[in-house]
Amino acid sequence: MYPIALQFGNFAIRWYGVMAAVGFLLGSWVIYSNRKRLDISEDRCSGVLLTAMISGIVGARIFYVVQFFEHYRGNLFNIIRIDQGGLVFYGGFILAIFSILVYCRIYKIDFVRLLDFFAPAIAIAHACGRIGCFLNGCCFGRPANGFFSVTYPANSAPQLKYPGCSLAPVQLYEAAENIILFFIFFQLCRKTKRGVAMSSYLIAYGVLRFINECWRGDNPKIWGLLTPAQLIGTILIPAGTIMLIYFIRHERKNS
Repeated sequence: MYPIALQFGNFAIRWYGVMAAVGFLLGSWVIYSNRKRLDISEDRCSGVLLTAMISGIVGARIFYVVQFFEHYRGNLFNIIRIDQGGLVFYGGFILAIFSILVYCRIYKIDFVRLLDFFAPAIAIAHACGRIGCFLNGCCFGRPANGFFSVTYPANSAPQLKYPGCSLAPVQLYEAAENIILFFIFFQLCRKTKRGVAMSSYLIAYGVLRFINECWRGDNPKIWGLLTPAQLIGTILIPAGTIMLIYFIRHERKNS
């Protein structure tokens, strides 16, 4: 764990925040570099990115606080301390999608086509975020042995839950998977029919996240069966499949 990037007296810049910022910049680059394909101006591009960023952070934080509210009962001020970690991807994803939909309706932007290009943008931003999670010591894995296992410092959250155990670096697994998804969808969104990249991303990430959750050591299970992320995946995967079939059958190939 290397949670602190720079420190000036009592003021600290954490790697989690740094990696989140890097992820947003890379994701923004993906959208900006393709704005002509989306037929939107620089102002509209900036607006949709700002909408996605704010709503994504708020949604991700709300989902995390609701899921782990016992950590904040004694100090409600810590709810706003997102620099210390504590964001849930699906929470941010859901609220960001809804907010982007509203923005697109107001300014008459093709919502589906925009989401096609958000697929690689989300993937690369998420990869950076997961590296930040690893450095921060959150979103940790279950006990594991072998070359790829990691041991966290004493008194850290992973060690307090699994004393003396080496854990699977599930954050790095997911970071690597998202980097692969980025390269795939960066090409796919340019060469396939409208809606295909977005639908395929829902399926691909839903499957990968469902599998990754089997290695997570911090997420509670609902009714002792599935984690919240797995439960959401059981909805996203079939929904993405239905949308993929629809767009393949009904949309023309993008030029």
